[in-house]
Amino acid sequence: MSTAAPADREKPNGPRSRKGAATRARILDAAKTVFENDGFLEARISDIAEQAGLSHGSFYHYFDSKEQIFREVAKEMSDLLNAPLSTSIFIPSSTAPPRERIRDGIRRYLESYRAEARIIGVIEQVTRYDAHLNGERFEHQQRDRDRVVGSLRQLQLLGLIDEDVDPAIAAHSLGAMISRFAEMWLVQGLVDTDFEHAVDQLTRLFVSALRLRDRPAHLSHPEIE
Repeated sequence: MSTAAPADREKPNGPRSRKGAATRARILDAAKTVFENDGFLEARISDIAEQAGLSHGSFYHYFDSKEQIFREVAKEMSDLLNAPLSTSIFIPSSTAPPRERIRDGIRRYLESYRAEARIIGVIEQVTRYDAHLNGERFEHQQRDRDRVVGSLRQLQLLGLIDEDVDPAIAAHSLGAMISRFAEMWLVQGLVDTDFEHAVDQLTRLFVSALRLRDRPAHLSHPEIE
């Protein structure tokens, strides 16, 4: 059976109509459920279509393959986990010191990770053997990493963190510390800890690694921009 789409088919990366956008979102939700339950290798496009209430052929009006929709699900999860950067750490209206913004960002990250641990666990497994997906995730997250690096450089200029810290290495290594800990704790069950204790300890490690101070002597209201 041909899977060629009609001339007005919805494009995979941008449905033309409101109805098409809603259907695409429904398929993504269905795919997330199927991947959570069956894993990537065992998941079938027919199962995703059935979960979404569509025919098998309708799937191809929106996505080209199982791999493509899995990458879309992974991108959505990446956006969710990185959201605290904009909603807590880099929020312009915040007057909280950097230490408290970091603490709140870590808490929100772990809350999202805990809520979506099943699908994130599948994504982490696939990423380890799928170099293409791993590369896509890295590139997708690059903008957010660049924001963190720029912020750390600014904090150095303000005298708030150790001038010997390499901002790029710090951004990568501290981010990896938090994400790997979350996986070991919330996916693999290798760590036994209380939620608030985990937030407190990760914040302490993050702040200590940077030798972060709330404010230098000459500056009364430092801000992360």
